[in-house]
Amino acid sequence: MRGAVVALLAVALAAGVGAVVGSQAVDASSATVVRPLPELGAAVPLVPDGVTVDDGVVPGGGTTVGSGLPAVTELDPALLTALRRAAGAAADDGVAFTVTSGWRSAEYQEQLLREAVAEHGSAEEAARWVATSDTSAHVSGDAVDLGPASARSWLAEHGAAYGLCQIYRNEPWHYELRAGAADRGCPGMYADPTHDPRMQP
Repeated sequence: MRGAVVALLAVALAAGVGAVVGSQAVDASSATVVRPLPELGAAVPLVPDGVTVDDGVVPGGGTTVGSGLPAVTELDPALLTALRRAAGAAADDGVAFTVTSGWRSAEYQEQLLREAVAEHGSAEEAARWVATSDTSAHVSGDAVDLGPASARSWLAEHGAAYGLCQIYRNEPWHYELRAGAADRGCPGMYADPTHDPRMQP
């Protein structure tokens, strides 16, 4: 099996095309990991612009809240503090948080938006899933995407105590910090980003 994978990678590299190794997409022209794939075999396009971990890419599909990757360290300090406090409490309950995305550069965000337009067929439909770099809470460092499902279940029950709230009903992984949530609970969710006034031009 290992020999077959090596041979496949060699053919892909020789052809100058991207290949999938484990759960990571590889740009064959630079042999740089450019975007994590959500699962092995998923049909996710490569990122041709060559974005890297410096742009907020999280290699391997996930990292910890204590990571030194820019996707984590470039989050708003208040959000990062709340996230780490919540993760510590969740760990006491046997639940681990995985950061699948956090801060992103404007270039990375725009690439994700182009991919979403290609995938969904229109800018209008893509806007339900990916914001522009001018409006994205990821670019400003004010949003974090979390997994697995056990972490999201834990946050549904305990997240408000740390100010961590799910913002969009269609994105159960997307969390932002909301002041006052500890006292009043999280605000009502938007159906998707197109209903969020912050996303309007």
